[in-house]
Amino acid sequence: MELLKKYHLSECAKIVSASIPGEKSKVLLKLQSEIEGSVVSYPKSMPIAIKRAKGSIIEDVDGNQFIDFFGGCGVLNVGHGNEYVLDYVKEQQTELIHALDFPTENKLDLIQLILKNLPTEIQEEYKVSFGGPTGSDAIEAAIKLAKIKTGRDGIIAFTGGYHGMSSGALAVTSDTFFRNKLTSLIPNVSFAPYSYCYRCPFSKNSDSCEFECVSHFEWILNTAHSGIVKPAAIILEPLQGEGGNIAPKEGYLERIVEIAHKHDVIVIFDEVQSGFFRTGKFLEFMNTKAVPDIVTFSKGFGGIGFPISGLIYRKSIEAWKPADHIGTFRSNQVSIAAARGAFDFIDEYEIEKYTESIGCYLMEKLKELEAENPFIGDVRGKGMMLGVEFVKDKITKEPFPEYLKELREECFQRGLLFEVGGHYKNVMRLIPPLITTSKIVDEAIEIMKEAIKVRMEKYLESVL
Repeated sequence: MELLKKYHLSECAKIVSASIPGEKSKVLLKLQSEIEGSVVSYPKSMPIAIKRAKGSIIEDVDGNQFIDFFGGCGVLNVGHGNEYVLDYVKEQQTELIHALDFPTENKLDLIQLILKNLPTEIQEEYKVSFGGPTGSDAIEAAIKLAKIKTGRDGIIAFTGGYHGMSSGALAVTSDTFFRNKLTSLIPNVSFAPYSYCYRCPFSKNSDSCEFECVSHFEWILNTAHSGIVKPAAIILEPLQGEGGNIAPKEGYLERIVEIAHKHDVIVIFDEVQSGFFRTGKFLEFMNTKAVPDIVTFSKGFGGIGFPISGLIYRKSIEAWKPADHIGTFRSNQVSIAAARGAFDFIDEYEIEKYTESIGCYLMEKLKELEAENPFIGDVRGKGMMLGVEFVKDKITKEPFPEYLKELREECFQRGLLFEVGGHYKNVMRLIPPLITTSKIVDEAIEIMKEAIKVRMEKYLESVL
């Protein structure tokens, strides 16, 4: 869409320094290592100091411009520094910034926008509650609400799921890397297999699959000898992010929800990353017939990076009493204004349709790479939330994280940023702004091709 071009700093990468990181970035990176805590992670794999950004382009302090297919970890749905959204922000800043949970026209307008974007037939059945500023806050609130409503304590989460870093959110996150140094989190959390068809835990393929992962989940709830007491809720991402941008098999979510509801178990869909039009629809579950009881939201709802989070939940499970869940920075008025601006931008520029079309275009280009490259085992996802899984052999599917690590560095040196995730850290996770133009996609693909060619030559040299 030609109209979106003006919302970007440029439409291509531009490397002007003699090396990456450049000299100015090196100075700031060194200072950061000296005065900021060592928990810093992103600059370790993408060592730059950022000066400014607009749309899908980031510029570092040395004047290098990078194509951002990382999108602030899926936050910048309508791009960096979108002026359309900033107009809403500037107006709100002159009126009111902090209002705790008092009613404001600003906040109530956003709630109505959120509900209006749900499927028409269920709009009247839901309400909205804001939490602290992060996705983890929303997860904590959802778990608390489910426990209060049911009077039960347990939670069933799913393998490959990522839900945040606070105690409750981390407890329902399956990646043991984040948990192996912590001896205790919230208790009574169990895990069931997610629908990861490329690496089916039941050794099935598309032809032989009979939803064994669903049958296993049903068995857990049906038998008294599964070792898992009837939980308050289940929590899962309708399209997994950190786990490798995994879209479950069609029909999986509907079956899981049906089984949970049959056993009076609350269903929480974590749409922190898959929500706010990232996969085309307002929320990913709207691409299916599955309907959750609670949806957690954050990330993209802030439009251009303003922190916001909350729950969309059925009125029938309302169990809060005043002050049952509080937070000083819930429903920040500036973040809410940014969310309203992002909603209006998406409506005016028809970003819902555009996300589907540009996502299909990017997927098509990635599929072409898959056909040419012996190390790309799977390309998957939806909209602008796509994953490319690298393997040593397409038959054995042995993970190839070391290859992707080197490929990422080659892309970085040429001006392309992306995240790495997956069960084996072998998945290229692409979550660019939804306003990314086809020209930017083409430029990114060309960088990937160049990087792949260089890595292939080096790989062949190493094995010959």
